Formats: sequence, structure tokens, C-alpha cells
Amino acid sequence: GALTLDDGDVEIGGYDIRRQVERAREQIGYLAQRFSLYEELTVQENLRFFAEVRGLQPSQWAPRSQEILAFVGLEPFRDRRAGQLSGGMKQKLGLALALINEPRVLLLDEPTTGVDPVTRQDFWRLILPLLRRGNLAVLVSTPYMDEALRCTRIGFMRGGRIISEGPPADLRRRLDGRILELAGSPDKLLVEMARRDPGVETAERFGNRFHLRVAPGQAQAVLARLGPAIQAAGGTVEELAIIDPQLEDVFIELAEHQA
Repeated sequence: GALTLDDGDVEIGGYDIRRQVERAREQIGYLAQRFSLYEELTVQENLRFFAEVRGLQPSQWAPRSQEILAFVGLEPFRDRRAGQLSGGMKQKLGLALALINEPRVLLLDEPTTGVDPVTRQDFWRLILPLLRRGNLAVLVSTPYMDEALRCTRIGFMRGGRIISEGPPADLRRRLDGRILELAGSPDKLLVEMARRDPGVETAERFGNRFHLRVAPGQAQAVLARLGPAIQAAGGTVEELAIIDPQLEDVFIELAEHQA
């Protein structure tokens, strides 16, 4: 169930994945983007089934299931069939199943993709207390940069390979002083004029504004000439200023260098 290593060594919970693969697997909890529940089974029955598949004895999973159901807020619904749960409750049950074996490493594969904002926030309210216990590492894949900012380290991937990794602040620092935010009207004129400026490398829409990435050392020069140029062309500038880089800005810049 795992790809062969290209290079180096990997240990999970102190177990080498080549020589001690079964013990290494015992250290892992996994929540897939589309996790599978047995909808005809109750919440409690799903927990029991997955616990026994993981090799846990009743003396282990019975007290553990009580603790987990209380933690994720499903204890009142323990006898409800999984097929009758809401989407958010199914997600909580999926997390409970991933935690049943008390993993050292929790793998979350885009856990909040396709759910509403309230459910996303509820999910992360469950994850953060787990991290504070200090005995669990969480590896999460996500398309949402606001979720990535919750992590202590981020790895940007392109084409199946990590192109850069490090703490969020360090990754954003690579573009310090090089991101301008532009707002005004009309949009078409704004982006055309920005892309004509010799100091502007890229102009990308961010909501109702544009983020301009400028060449190193060019921010002040672009600020001085772009606003007047837009106004001379008949446009209106509501805002043009240097801002702190966002992770989206960093990823766009990294992806261009890897193209």
C-alpha cells in the first residue's frame, strides 16, 4: 500500500517502513477525502468494525470509543446509522475512525474539500486540541491556503514533487516588499496597464483586487508611475500599496520558476 522510496530512509513512530512495515502502519491514522463508512451500521458499530480491523481487542477499543465519541461530539448519536448522519457528522465519524488506534501520525487528505465554511471551522476546532497534546503529528493536504497557515511547516507540491517547504513566515518572506495590491476600475484597464509596466512581473486577480508581483527593488518605482498611468488612460485607482505576501502569491511565483 506504499510506494517504494526513491531515496533515503523513513521511520514512523520509530519504525522503519522497509523492515518494520506492519509496526509502522500501526502508528498511522488516515482520513481520506472520500472516506468510506458502512451506512447500514451505527456510529458505534462502525467504530467497533474499524477498531477490530486494526487489530484492537475489546478491552482496548471499548473505552477508547467512548472517549473519541465524546471528543468529536457524536456520543448522543452512537446508535444512529451512519447513513442517517449529516455531512458534517459523517466527517466527524471519519475522524473518529482515524483516531481509534491512537496514532502517532494522522494523515488528512483534503479533509474539508466540498464542505461548508461552518463545518470546516468545526473540523479544525477538533484538530487543534489534538496537536496541543504533543504526541501526535498531523500531515494534511489542502487546496485552502488559510488552512495551510495553521501548519508549522508547509510543502508546496507541483507535478507530484515538493518544490519548496518551510515555516509559513519563511516562505512568505521570499516576496517581502514585492507584492502590490491594486484596486479601482475598470478591471480590464487596470490589469492591462499593470502588465505593461516594466517593473511588474505578474498581475493576478484576488477577489475584487489585483496582486502585482514586481521585480526586486522595483516596488517604489512602480508605485510612482502606475497610478498616474492608469488615471491618464481614463481609469480610477482606489488603492495601490505594498502589502504582505500571501501564500497564494508565493505558490504562483514558485510554480512559474518550475514551469
